Amino acid sequence: MIALFLRDVKLGLRAGGGALVGILFFLAVIAVVPFGVGPDLNLLARIGPAILWIGALLAGLLGLDRLFQADREDGALDVLLVHAPGFNLALAVLVKCLAHWTAAILPLVVASPLLGLFMNMTPQGIGATALTLLVGTPAIAFIGAVGAAVAVALPRGGLLVSVVILPLVIPVLIFGVSAAYAAVNDPDPFLPPFLILAALTLFFAVIGPAAAALALHHGSD
Repeated sequence: MIALFLRDVKLGLRAGGGALVGILFFLAVIAVVPFGVGPDLNLLARIGPAILWIGALLAGLLGLDRLFQADREDGALDVLLVHAPGFNLALAVLVKCLAHWTAAILPLVVASPLLGLFMNMTPQGIGATALTLLVGTPAIAFIGAVGAAVAVALPRGGLLVSVVILPLVIPVLIFGVSAAYAAVNDPDPFLPPFLILAALTLFFAVIGPAAAALALHHGSD
């Protein structure tokens, strides 16, 4: 599993520019917001956590359609299906999700404090948003694995992956933004939405790989 993780991280960093493409897309989303809402610094600070979360979510969708596609093309997926049935296949999918998150989404979390400065956010708001992104964004990879597994056999499954994923990540987005807002608004408690966000990530860490493994198994029949 360690070898699989390291292999997928290397492939993720090489494919299409890897983390750099995601960061540039993230930056593009953040950069166009001031042009759309105007130069009101107070407004930018208020909507900053939501914009960072939306940008990270959209950038995190990049490359999810290739989560299993390369393995299917070179035959590695068939090897996994034969030698890692049942629980072992779900564990392999979990490792691939963690590798995708490390290569493609973790750099977005690292870059989010700098982009938070562009939104005129306070240090407390930047820290809270980065923490919620660190805890919540793995759920994007776990949910995305289901869409990628369903679309792996389709010639143009990229759009289908986004359609399957977006409704499922809405709760993650809601509680991530709520926790980030609560950190800068004193009457609102930070801990309850943050703990729910962590619980959602753990829930999808169990359900996502299992569902993706089931979809891969049925797709190979």
